[in-house]
Amino acid sequence: MNVAKWLLLSLLALPIAELAVFVAIAAAYGFVLALALLIAGSVAGGLILRHAGGQHIARMRIAMSEGLNHNNFTALRADGVGGLTLLGGFLLAVPGFITDVLGLLVLLVPAWTRLGEALGRRPPPASPDGVVDLEPEQWHRVDDPALPGRRRGDDDAGPYGL
Repeated sequence: MNVAKWLLLSLLALPIAELAVFVAIAAAYGFVLALALLIAGSVAGGLILRHAGGQHIARMRIAMSEGLNHNNFTALRADGVGGLTLLGGFLLAVPGFITDVLGLLVLLVPAWTRLGEALGRRPPPASPDGVVDLEPEQWHRVDDPALPGRRRGDDDAGPYGL
């Protein structure tokens, strides 16, 4: 079976699994407490989406309204802490204990990143366009093995080698 079939099968089985977990928790702790936990998780997810993901969603909305081109394509990037916060908030907002646990696990990644920053372990700053700035002593030119006698960047065909 390929990945798409497994993904579809797991998405179809998720509501049944969520119901089974809800029944198990309701049987162990009571229906009212289980329902209160379910509602609290959904409200927490909504608050996370509203506050933490608001800027990210606003950038995506503006980029989609202007149409996709090379200038605003970076607004649709959902990687890093902002994308993980959106995913965690969405998983918390979906009612169910399995998705709540997955959402909390996803939200722990930004929390560990912030904790590391508070302890003085800062990751190198990422540039939004993917460019890494290096000091002159941190880089050197590498000969291009595909073109004997020439180094990378020595061609006169333009910036992209076309």
